[in-house]
Amino acid sequence: MIRPARPDDVDTILDLVKELAAYERAPDSVKSSESDFHEALFGTDAVASALIAEHEGADGRREVAGFALWFRNFSTWVGKPGMYLEDLYVRPAFRGHGYGRALLGELARIANDRGYGRLEWAVLDWNTPAHGFYRALGAAPTTGWTVWRLAGADLERFADRV
Repeated sequence: MIRPARPDDVDTILDLVKELAAYERAPDSVKSSESDFHEALFGTDAVASALIAEHEGADGRREVAGFALWFRNFSTWVGKPGMYLEDLYVRPAFRGHGYGRALLGELARIANDRGYGRLEWAVLDWNTPAHGFYRALGAAPTTGWTVWRLAGADLERFADRV
């Protein structure tokens, strides 16, 4: 089952983000807190949304299998808003059961229903299982673009110089 995240999911979302960071070989990179996620997802100026994938066991108990966290962006070339998928993660025990596909399918439905022009995301170069999964869904990598970032102390230094 795929459902929108609720405020009581914030602690689980943070756990999933930490699991994803460990999978992506950067376990110490997560600096966010539960309050950061609560504000970003449910605050008065919420900037992101999340979906939760739940697995229902034979005993009827539900367990979080994964999540997708996204935010709205805008394409000047398409002239429409779009959706940027920041994180998609399915716990290892639940991979191969269709949760990743279901999360992406729900995101695509939301994007279509809202008239968005794009659904985009980034994948680490070395993550070949993800590349194969996304290609099988009909997604294609963009070429000719390199993602650039200013963050942390570099962002602060640059902002101070302007």
